[in-house]
Amino acid sequence: MAQAKKIGAVLLLIFVLYSIITSPARSAQLVQLGFEGISNAAKAVGTFMTGLIK
Repeated sequence: MAQAKKIGAVLLLIFVLYSIITSPARSAQLVQLGFEGISNAAKAVGTFMTGLIK
């Protein structure tokens, strides 16, 4: 089982590197979109916690 996880991780790494090399602009857009999603989620949690306190 550990061997399969290691192979899967290596394949994922190869795919990510291939995607970055072949289309860096698109990769940058996807990373930005991911960080915006994380930021929005953190703001929503903050708003929720503030609402609980009030």
